[in-house]
Amino acid sequence: MSSTENINGIIHVCILDDDKEVRDGLSWMIEHSDGFHCAGSYGTCADALEKIEDDPPDVMLVDIGLGDESGIDFVRHLKRSYPGIQFLMLTVYSDDESIFQSLRAGAVGYLLKKTPATRLLDAIRDAYHGGAPISSEIARKVLKYFQGQPTPTELTDPLSKREVEVLQCLIDGLSYKSIADKLFLSVHTVRFHLHNIYAKLHVSSRSEAVAKAMKSSSRLS
Repeated sequence: MSSTENINGIIHVCILDDDKEVRDGLSWMIEHSDGFHCAGSYGTCADALEKIEDDPPDVMLVDIGLGDESGIDFVRHLKRSYPGIQFLMLTVYSDDESIFQSLRAGAVGYLLKKTPATRLLDAIRDAYHGGAPISSEIARKVLKYFQGQPTPTELTDPLSKREVEVLQCLIDGLSYKSIADKLFLSVHTVRFHLHNIYAKLHVSSRSEAVAKAMKSSSRLS
């Protein structure tokens, strides 16, 4: 959490999108929603880089296609210098490569632009508090891989049915307690399942787990 949010309870959000109409709409929505403040709205990577240097936001919404620029490259570059910013991709692209490359670059979540406003605000809040919000359409693609595809050679052994259920909750950005409540498990048991999931995927975080799934899925498609 940032010191700003600790003081006044406001999550500061920046937007990077080359479509002015989209930027204006997102800015208005964020600024007029309780608990949020639009700290900046930028149409190019250069503008964003210049402005956020002195006052990094808590969460940043980033489009992928930015004219001749790439939002994925922007996230990859900024994540090194500003590891505290939670980057959330907001795009029209739903292909495996875009999803995988975004998560590998450091994005904590991936949403499509058709996401309803209330869900988008929830996702921003989830990302800020350590979640990994992903559009349901994207989540289904990940789960389809685990539920119906052959086990890739990279996996030590296949995920169990319960582990797939925990992974679904993980993708939805639920906290350990929320996962426990939803699946009628103890928090200790949830941690045990997550430990097994990470071990089987050879990863150590939510984003890496989803990225690994998409990478393996794209190889098999």
